[in-house]
Amino acid sequence: MLTVLLSSPRVAPGLLTWQAWSALRAADRVLAGPGGHPLIPALTSAGVVPAVVDAPPASDGAALAAFLSAAAADASVVWLAPPGAEPDPALLSGLSGLSVPYEVLKGSHDLPGAHLLDLVSIMDTLRVSCPWDREQTHSSLLRYLLEEAYEAAEAIEAGDLAALREEIGDVMFQAFFHARIAAERPLDEGGFTIDDVADTLAAKLVRRHPHVFGSVSVSSAADVNANWEEIKKAERAAKAALSGDSASGAVTAPSVLDGVPFGQPALSLAAQLQRRAERAGLAVAAGGAETGSGELTGERAGEALMALVALVREAGLDPEVELRAAARRFADSVRERERAVGSLAE
Repeated sequence: MLTVLLSSPRVAPGLLTWQAWSALRAADRVLAGPGGHPLIPALTSAGVVPAVVDAPPASDGAALAAFLSAAAADASVVWLAPPGAEPDPALLSGLSGLSVPYEVLKGSHDLPGAHLLDLVSIMDTLRVSCPWDREQTHSSLLRYLLEEAYEAAEAIEAGDLAALREEIGDVMFQAFFHARIAAERPLDEGGFTIDDVADTLAAKLVRRHPHVFGSVSVSSAADVNANWEEIKKAERAAKAALSGDSASGAVTAPSVLDGVPFGQPALSLAAQLQRRAERAGLAVAAGGAETGSGELTGERAGEALMALVALVREAGLDPEVELRAAARRFADSVRERERAVGSLAE
């Protein structure tokens, strides 16, 4: 009887299923190829000593199948297949034509997300071995982070879900790349690892979902949004306290606009600033916008924006620059109103 034992390269050697350990301990012989196997030290320490044999290479499935079939002709043999999730098709094809019975046994299984470990390893290799990757900085990669995000957005808008798989991977690669660069700095200089990124994100998700991970009760998505805003308000206040002037002891008053990325495109920036202001109860005037008569639909809104862009360009102005400037003026006015409200409260 031949057992082809599969194991994951992403699981610590020795962390095997009960069925795998039972097969290993019951076998007359446990064999590994001439290149060795990551499981050998763990198995040896547990009293199961594999024999490293001069077997044909895995690339020659027929020859390897004949070799293992001969070894298992009068004994029970466990073959430690090279680490991987699936058995080699060439080996199975060769075994199926022989008389020796065999089984394929998965000794360890990947948890969801385990393949991300491959990306960590690949990123480490690229950072050391590729001249281009070795020279990159957070600043030099900024354009690629934005480009990949836009390409993912384009795939979503186009309904191209097959392309989305690749585009999301490109966005993810940027996150891994930035974390790898940051890992080269000391902690007191803003250094962090990909694990730190994951820990920070996990803690934030748990903190912002008390209705899932805590005791808060909600009855609708509106309740979730209300809780979300209160939690973020508390987070902004905590950050404001930390960013206060340590020399004078002054604390910067938190703003509803704290955390808004002003580097985003002007139109999305204007929309986010208005949403923040509205959530804080600050009125946002829509006067002055010319959209024609009738109900404003999505299509008409887009056409109105396009017409406005053309009008600005005809005046010799840059629509992006002018809207960004207007957004900053709007942000200043929101902060002024917040200060005024704070003064009245005092």
